[in-house]
Amino acid sequence: MDKKIYKETEERMKKVLGNLKSELAAIRAGRASTALLEKVFVDYYGVPTPVNQVATVSVPEPRMILIQPWDVKMLSAIEKAILKSDLGLTPTSDGKVIRLILPELTSERRKELVKMAKKKAEDAKVLVRNIRRDANELVKKMEKNGEISEDDSKRSQEEIQKLTDNYIEEIDKAFTNKEKEIMEV
Repeated sequence: MDKKIYKETEERMKKVLGNLKSELAAIRAGRASTALLEKVFVDYYGVPTPVNQVATVSVPEPRMILIQPWDVKMLSAIEKAILKSDLGLTPTSDGKVIRLILPELTSERRKELVKMAKKKAEDAKVLVRNIRRDANELVKKMEKNGEISEDDSKRSQEEIQKLTDNYIEEIDKAFTNKEKEIMEV
């Protein structure tokens, strides 16, 4: 098999898995995590900047995130950015730091979060399958053009399928772990 096609296919699948993991990390699962703020951008002198690049973000307690801006003037901008985000959290400030208290999750909310995580996992699987299809089409094109034999084509498609199966399995594992984390009381 053309090593270049295999490598590109694996790289693309790896990116899909990485994106899924970061999206799952951003789903709130009962306990506080600094990953919740990864998609929150604050206006830093006209440039949208992630909160963790303008402040120290820590988790001092299981249900609290503490944000300490490096520049006190950024306090209100960070608060506004959190309020505008889809986190559904209300920041409290004492003039020096911002505290985000995560409420206990209700069982309905937990089920919604699991559904959301499942949808993200399914979307990732679709992307992996599309990558497989693209790679198989390249291999078939190479066979048609006489660049590789029919046996090499079949072997290549089997390797691509194995790679796909591995990444689908990884996606399932990532979802299962997130589901356990969400449903943990």
